[in-house]
Amino acid sequence: MMLDVKEIETWYGAIQALKGISLDVNQGEIVSLLGANGAGKSTTIKTITGLLAPAKGRIEFMGQVITGKEPEDIAEIGIACVPEGRRIFPGLTVLDNLMLGATPRENAPQADIQKDLGRVYEIFPQLKESRKRLGWTLSGGQQQMLAIGRGLMSGSKLLLLDEPSLGLAPVLVQEVFRVIKEINGMGTTILLVEQNARMALLITHRGFVLETGKVMLTDTAANLLSNEEMKAHYLGAHAHVKEARQRRRSERGRV
Repeated sequence: MMLDVKEIETWYGAIQALKGISLDVNQGEIVSLLGANGAGKSTTIKTITGLLAPAKGRIEFMGQVITGKEPEDIAEIGIACVPEGRRIFPGLTVLDNLMLGATPRENAPQADIQKDLGRVYEIFPQLKESRKRLGWTLSGGQQQMLAIGRGLMSGSKLLLLDEPSLGLAPVLVQEVFRVIKEINGMGTTILLVEQNARMALLITHRGFVLETGKVMLTDTAANLLSNEEMKAHYLGAHAHVKEARQRRRSERGRV
């Protein structure tokens, strides 16, 4: 087992966001973490990467306990995260953004880093063509590819992707998921956080479904796709309509 998350409880002040989350990821897998807004998906990612400290529970990576470690230490031992919203550094070129991803590898031979840069350019030819452009001048889809490429430059064993399809046109969503599957085929293990449950399950091996900070369902991707509860709440048009209504109610409540 590569990643083992056991009974994690995480709080934001007096609000408990994660209520005993347990999940695991085996080497070579794509595992999806699914659920609606506020289910605890991104909080789980932030807890794994050390941005949030759990009040209870234990996280192991490659047999090593990483609970409570600093984010930079977790990155150095082999976990990289592509955050929600891409977070491209706008004043830097595409190449500079990619090279920042290699920061945890400061002691690695330059030949290895250049080899990985070549691999990123092979996966994303547009990034090679645009390597001298400023990151902010890229389209939304290209910025997402840049963010994923930056994550790959870390040379990490496990790549965490937080909502990679968010805000992208349908044709770009298809491309992002194709690339994720290709990256996995090249040997990178992936934990994918995604609201688009159907698309995620079409490329993943297993899935965990979160609701209000708890794991409500877990199974193989094929079984989740055929699960009646999944169909009713997370798959198909009904799920998208429900999510849109929840967002509108939330927006009205903030006015």
